[in-house]
Amino acid sequence: MAIGIFPGRTAAVRPQSEANDPAARPAVVCRAVTKEFGRGDTRTVALRGVDLEVRPGQMTLLVGPSGCGKTTLISIIAGLLQPTGGAVEVLGRDLARMPGGALVRFRRQNIGFVFQQYNLLPALSAAENAAVPLMIAGLPRSDAVRRAGAVLEAVGLGGRGHSLPAELSGGQEQRVAIARALVHEPRLLVCDEPTAALDAQSGQTVMELLRRVAVQPDRAVIVVTHDSRVFDFGDRIAHMNDGRVDHVAVAGGRVP
Repeated sequence: MAIGIFPGRTAAVRPQSEANDPAARPAVVCRAVTKEFGRGDTRTVALRGVDLEVRPGQMTLLVGPSGCGKTTLISIIAGLLQPTGGAVEVLGRDLARMPGGALVRFRRQNIGFVFQQYNLLPALSAAENAAVPLMIAGLPRSDAVRRAGAVLEAVGLGGRGHSLPAELSGGQEQRVAIARALVHEPRLLVCDEPTAALDAQSGQTVMELLRRVAVQPDRAVIVVTHDSRVFDFGDRIAHMNDGRVDHVAVAGGRVP
């Protein structure tokens, strides 16, 4: 598979490539993005003018206190929510200008999303759950399940492909959800707390896997996290507070 997700050692050093050049075209551009829910007395402002760029070939970590708008922002970037205002460009496409059917196809082909709630189908095995994006795209079931099995192997679940979600631990369910997000080789991978249910070793394995995806020149990864153990895996850390990105740090410094 092109994204290099099969088991193997991940280099600790960040590769130097054109994808890591600040002048490279961003994978995601958010400009003055706002999001409101409800009206009148029930109106809630979740995002208050977010500006953010996500670069290809990198992993961007999105951090900040609970309720600051992180999940809302990545849901907008993934095309799951529409912003109230501002502009969002993903992989060179203006999401607001895409009709519904085109947006669904764009998401299916280009974006993988790891939800905080695993959203596995209880009647399907781990391999079948991981294969769902491929089957939706029209791949024969046997081929889809075989490819999904290879991704499960990469996330440490090679022997659990036939298990139902009820037979898995929370951490194992999380890894199935990650395999499902990776199986169609997305150009943008968006993860909401991917290590939250994992022990230290499993979290390390998952983040190494995500780094293999992130360092591909034509791909990018966004990870929402509260887990300080994974900060070293990120290339850039965007700090959110009260519905805004207040600064972006790289290698311990600040990006203007």
